[in-house]
This record gives sequence, structure tokens and C-alpha cells, in this order.
Amino acid sequence: EKYGQEMAQEGDFIEEVAREISVVKGNCISPEHYYASCCSDEIFRDIFHGYKQALKAKRKLDFDDMILCCYELFSQRQDILNAWRRKFVYILVDEFQDINHLQYDIVKMLAAPENNLFVVGDDDQSIYRFRGATIENILNFERIYPGTKTIRLEQNYRSTSNILNAANCVIQHNTERKGKTLWTDNGEGDKVQVYTAENEQ
Repeated sequence: EKYGQEMAQEGDFIEEVAREISVVKGNCISPEHYYASCCSDEIFRDIFHGYKQALKAKRKLDFDDMILCCYELFSQRQDILNAWRRKFVYILVDEFQDINHLQYDIVKMLAAPENNLFVVGDDDQSIYRFRGATIENILNFERIYPGTKTIRLEQNYRSTSNILNAANCVIQHNTERKGKTLWTDNGEGDKVQVYTAENEQ
């Protein structure tokens, strides 16, 4: 049991460090700046440096590196960016609330100058802030792209009205949101019940 707890703690630590590395890369933060302003933990510095060296030695990229390298390539090579712009004349981004600043910057680079950009997202389903996703992408979209046409999809085909009413009561307290009212033709359905479980199983 003690060994299992130690392994679980080690797993939590690794997951936390991996998440932090992802946030640094995904926000295009210089590691030196991050160390100086946000991170006083020498262990994280050593792990981050060792991880980068291991990737370089094996000539590998992780997912965040692929995004970062793409951004750097488009920033430095206008000819390559223009070639991809010609390839993708119209761009659709689904689950827009889940992208980070760097991914959005790549989308903006590809979409310019025509800005034939169509995004689908739900500000009330933004649950990936821990990995760098930012709700500001949706909240500021109309300001960045004046003349944007916004279509709210408020009819729900899956849930009953009791479920949606409960959801509306919860999400209306969110301070950063566009605002919408979910509705359905599926009838009232069963009343919402609260169940407190001992564990996730």
C-alpha cells in the first residue's frame, strides 16, 4: 500500500511537471524568463533542461514542440507561410475554446490577410486552462475580427429541460462568457438529483 502511494505521488509529480513544461512551451515563454519571474524551483529547471537535451539527442519533438516549431517557421519564413496560406484558403477551427495563444497565433497567420476564418466553440465548456487554453480567444474574437457574424446554437437535442435548466443556473454565474440560454424540445425529464460518492468508481 505504501509503495502504491509513493508511485501515485511520483505520478502526480511527473504529471505536474509535464503540464508546466507544456504551459511554458505553449505560451512561447522563454525558459530563462520563466525561471527568473515565475519559477524558483531548481528541480523543475533541471528536469526541463534534461528533457530538452534528451529530445534533442534523439532528434524528437513532443506535441508542444511541433506547435512551437511551426510558429517559428511561419514567423521566420514568409515564403513557407504564403505557400500554406495558398493551400488553406478557408479555415475552420472546432473546439475553439480549447486552443492556447500559440495555436491561435498560427491560425491568425494562416488566415491573413483575407481572414476567411470560421470557429466553433463554447465559452462555457472551457475546461483546459490548466494546459494553456484561454477563454479570451473566444471573448476577444469579434474585436480582433470586426464584422464577424456570430451564430448562437442554443437548442440542445440530447438533454431534457430539467437538465438544461440546472446547467443554465450554474453557468449563468460564470463571469467571463458571451451568454446564451439553452433550450430543448425533449420534455421536462427526470428531476436532477445530487449523489455524493465515496470515490470516483
